Amino acid sequence: MDLATVIGLFLAWGAFLGSVLMEGTHITALLNVPAAILVIGGTVGATIFSYPLEQIKRVPLLVKKALFAEPVDMVGTVNTIINLARKARREGILVLEQETRNLENRFLSTGIQLVVDGLPPEAVRETLENEIAALQERHKAGESIFMSMGGYSPTLGVIGTVAGLVHMLSNLSDPGKMGPAIANAFIATLYGVSFANLLYLPIANKLKVRSQEEVALYTLMLEGILSIQAGDNPRVVESKIISYLPPKERTVVSTAAQQPQEALVE
Repeated sequence: MDLATVIGLFLAWGAFLGSVLMEGTHITALLNVPAAILVIGGTVGATIFSYPLEQIKRVPLLVKKALFAEPVDMVGTVNTIINLARKARREGILVLEQETRNLENRFLSTGIQLVVDGLPPEAVRETLENEIAALQERHKAGESIFMSMGGYSPTLGVIGTVAGLVHMLSNLSDPGKMGPAIANAFIATLYGVSFANLLYLPIANKLKVRSQEEVALYTLMLEGILSIQAGDNPRVVESKIISYLPPKERTVVSTAAQQPQEALVE
């Protein structure tokens, strides 16, 4: 779990529970099993109803990706592409075929293999851009599941509150119980709003950020692959792809300048 996720979850739920306790409310006052069943079960049911089962099966993987996935290694990827460019420059483009077996990233391996196979640059670009577009569509589907959960949850909370108030109003024979009954009814709304804003929507936004990072990484690799195919000098390859890095990370890159110097124009 990355540090931002840990800090965010701790602050969000800590602030919520801390404020409740500071007001003097006992934690047991927030426990309402029927409300939890309605809000959580209803949200899950409505979500399953809204999406194909194949997408629902991916939810555990999406949660894992949102909460535990490591940030993409942009610097390492830039270094890898620069090293591939150097090797292709020295020994020819065909030598990269054996390098594809050692590449961990399937997208980069596929792109280099397409270049080695002799596909025209336009075909390589189109193939890889289609891969990126398909990736974005898969990510959007995952994001939309949790966005939907963030929409259903508060609504089901309101439904639970209305149901509780209806039950309370139908039993007015003991006015002394009205206060606790009203408070109990509003627990459902509390659950619905809390889960939506402190869990479902943050997961959806985290998935969106992960998607943006991955698309940026793939776009970087695409430009590097095409630059290698064009036979660009490693220094030129570096200058094309290093712009995708934040300024602070650019100094970390093992640049071509740290290797024996090669002229930009030969």
